[in-house]
Amino acid sequence: MTDVADPGAVPSEGLGVVHLFFRNQPLADRDAVLAAFKESEAAGDQAIAIAMLGHKADLAVMALGDDLWRLRRLQTALCLAGLELVDSYVSLTEVSEYAAGVPDEMKKARLYPELPPEGKTAWCFYPMSKRRNGDGNWFTMPFEQRKELMYEHGTSGRKFAGRLVQLITASTGVDDYEWGVTLFAQRPDDLKEVVYTMRFDEASAVYAEFGAFYTGMVASPAETLDAIGLL
Repeated sequence: MTDVADPGAVPSEGLGVVHLFFRNQPLADRDAVLAAFKESEAAGDQAIAIAMLGHKADLAVMALGDDLWRLRRLQTALCLAGLELVDSYVSLTEVSEYAAGVPDEMKKARLYPELPPEGKTAWCFYPMSKRRNGDGNWFTMPFEQRKELMYEHGTSGRKFAGRLVQLITASTGVDDYEWGVTLFAQRPDDLKEVVYTMRFDEASAVYAEFGAFYTGMVASPAETLDAIGLL
């Protein structure tokens, strides 16, 4: 593979984001998995390991980078190491149209986040879209009305400042839903509380559709492999 950037794999701004969900396998190679993480990080990408809870997956890898070919190579390396890929989600960092007037520092944090945030190891991911059904069609409302509802929604989220970091990434046209939501929190009940609280906002209660939720704990790649039994 050439190292020359392919314009079709490089966002004009921001980063590509892939959430990969794996199941451990008897013949999976621990050293090869760790080598894949090291190679990704050496290339300048962020690769976060999460020990998953429940039956949906054993290991999640959230990777961010400015070249989708590199993210693809990480995915390939993890699969070749013997892990079974059971689900995934593809998205891009963005500054939403409702946040166009925020300070440049806040825009940079949304386009080029530095993850994982220190001290926040409780983790959750879910995709979501806005409804298009009859009177509940988000996209037929005037922009100013939608912006007002999103401001209310953001105000609810800001009550959790210090306890939680949220990254909303755009997936319209690149995956099944319109956004992916990743939460990093101090404690698992912070995850529950923020989602419960924000569901009462009109932007969510009337207009939101949610996909499956994935939950786990962020740790180093080695600690995560220990937790899932890949020794």
